[in-house]
Amino acid sequence: MDTTAGGAQVSGNVPAAVGALVAVITGYLLGSIPVAVVVCRRHGIDPRTAGDRNPGYWNVKELLGPRVAAPVLVGDTLKGTAAGFVGLVAGLAGGGRAVVYLAVAAAMIGHAWPISAGFRGGRSILTFAGGMAVISPPTFAVCVGLCVVVSLATRSFAVGARAGVFATPVVQVFFDGWRWAVATFLLMSLIGLRFALAAWSARARAGPA
Repeated sequence: MDTTAGGAQVSGNVPAAVGALVAVITGYLLGSIPVAVVVCRRHGIDPRTAGDRNPGYWNVKELLGPRVAAPVLVGDTLKGTAAGFVGLVAGLAGGGRAVVYLAVAAAMIGHAWPISAGFRGGRSILTFAGGMAVISPPTFAVCVGLCVVVSLATRSFAVGARAGVFATPVVQVFFDGWRWAVATFLLMSLIGLRFALAAWSARARAGPA
């Protein structure tokens, strides 16, 4: 058995690495739960081929109304929250908040490219929001409040939601510092990537102008 300081350091890193790996795998599987597809299937619709082809809350609301879409809103958000809590527990073995970020990122990737739904997923906005509730609760609370205020002022939940999401890294600077805010911005880049790929797919389906 290696009793050197170096050997002790390596041995100490093993539980942290295993915990992070478990958090990432669990986060991805949670994110892969196709809530919108399950809800729409009960109504004879596949959101991946109807409306804007996005299996998420916004498309389901347009297709079937806000009442039917409510479980999608809650479910997609809770996927990020659950992944965050898994990362929080796993981070106790080492890695701390960084493991939470990894778990939430994995959930967002799972939502965008779910193994359980043919890798055809949504934009990960709600999963990101749910993850932020664990990553930085005060940031989450302020951004939800901003979403509500803007939604009431503009009479548009879509506008309010965008304001809350885009303000997240800016608000987080005041609570957690710029380094963690940059990490959150990187999480948001997954959303941007998914939107860009969706736009490219839509253009490809439309064919040459």
